[in-house]
Formats: sequence, C-alpha cells, structure tokens
Amino acid sequence: MTFVLGPQAAKAGYGLVTFDQAGSTNAEALSYARGGEARRSWFVTSEQTAGRGRRQRRWIAPRGNLASSVLEVLDVPPAVAATLGFAAGLAIESALRQVSLENALRSEGRAEFALKWPNDVLAGGRKIVGMLLEAEQVAGGLAVVAGIGTNVLAAPTDTPTPAVSLRDLGVHVSAEDLFGALSDSWVEYFGIWNGGRGFGDIRRLWLERAAGLGHPVAIRSGHAIIEGTFDTIDEQGCMVVRTADGRLELITAGDVHFGSVASTGAV
Repeated sequence: MTFVLGPQAAKAGYGLVTFDQAGSTNAEALSYARGGEARRSWFVTSEQTAGRGRRQRRWIAPRGNLASSVLEVLDVPPAVAATLGFAAGLAIESALRQVSLENALRSEGRAEFALKWPNDVLAGGRKIVGMLLEAEQVAGGLAVVAGIGTNVLAAPTDTPTPAVSLRDLGVHVSAEDLFGALSDSWVEYFGIWNGGRGFGDIRRLWLERAAGLGHPVAIRSGHAIIEGTFDTIDEQGCMVVRTADGRLELITAGDVHFGSVASTGAV
C-alpha cells in the first residue's frame, strides 16, 4: 500500500511527502520549511530510524508503524503556536477511534483512548502515541511542525510509560489507512483551533478526553516533584494541579505519572 491523503486533506490543499524510510519526519518537515516552502504538507513514513520525543528521547518506528509530521507556516506568536499540540492530540485520538470502530464492525477488537498531558495518547493506561511540537522562524512566518508517532504494529519496551500497539489491542489496521483518517481529522481540528482563536473549544474537547482528570497525579519537573489532583488545563494549555493544601500549581512542563510518587516510581 501507499500513503494517500484523506479526501478532506486533499481538498484543503495539503501536500504529501512520503519516505520508504526516514530518520525523522519532523527534521524533514523543518528542512522543507527552511528551503522556503510554505505549503502546508505532511511528511510520512512507516519506518523511522532517528525520531525524537520530548527531552530528546528516541522515538523509533519499526516498519509498519506510523511516523507522521504536519507542517503549517503560521503568523502567530510562539506561545499561541504551542497550543496547536492539543489540536494534534485530538486529531490522532479521533483517527484512532475511527479506525477502532471500523475494526469492531468487522467483529474484531475495539480500543478506548485517552489524551495524556501534554502530548501522549494512551490506550488502557499504556502509551500508543507520542507527539512532538517544534517551531522555527522561517522567511514565510513561523514554521510549526506537529510530529505524531503511532504504534501500529509494534510498541517499544524502554519507555518511561508502558507502551502498546494497535495490533496488541486487536485493532488490525495499516499505517496507510490510519494516516488517511489522521490527515482528514487534522483538517477538522486545525480548523477549530483557527490560529489559536479557537483554543477555548480545543481545550473543552481535550478535557473531555483527558486521562487522569480529577485523579491523583505526580509531576516530575527537573529535580522537583509536585503532587496533587489533576484539576484542569488553563487557557495557555498549562496543567493545573490542586495540592493537598488547596493551592493551584501551574505546570508548564514535566513527566506526568498518575497516582502518587510512591506508587508510580516518579522519583
């Protein structure tokens, strides 16, 4: 099979660059933008050898998984662009629900998914998607790349959060079919985001699908650990944690563990 844009993505004018194998689809997208190309485009492969997650963690996609990056060149401040990651989470979660439902209609497995702050998708508490948002100023504006890596056929075993693949869940779908659904879903949620003006709607939709909302959480940020209850995310996308003494702590970055430090090994 070959990668093809979904009908809505094709209608919206997205470009598509595919690779039999790539080091990093994010790196390919940024290189494209640096070359003066401002066309919104997808960069996709089913085998990625040098991908990156947050904090420069490796994100390798063995053949059959989906490594995808979408490039948008925007006229927005970096702080606004940062909220686009929540739209990316909604887009891939929606695509996963779609292919899972189609799988179930064939009397095969169906899975449930949840969004983990700031940039993962979980299935049964295990990581199935990792995302990385990168931005760089180029001649045409701010090049923003949302990298979305999905475990379709295989899951890594060395991740801080246990990982799982769609195949493990009994959801039998190809990387190519999942990409078609994702590219169309991106058009929907990018449109809702609307240059950051629609982040209120994105925030509401994200919270409806959030993992751990209202439950104990421990965040490791640098050498500090903050514990409390996952209360919400604010208008900038920061996690809001309510501590035991009632204080509200804003978390801008960190590794999230559900439950207490003692039960999660967050130290």
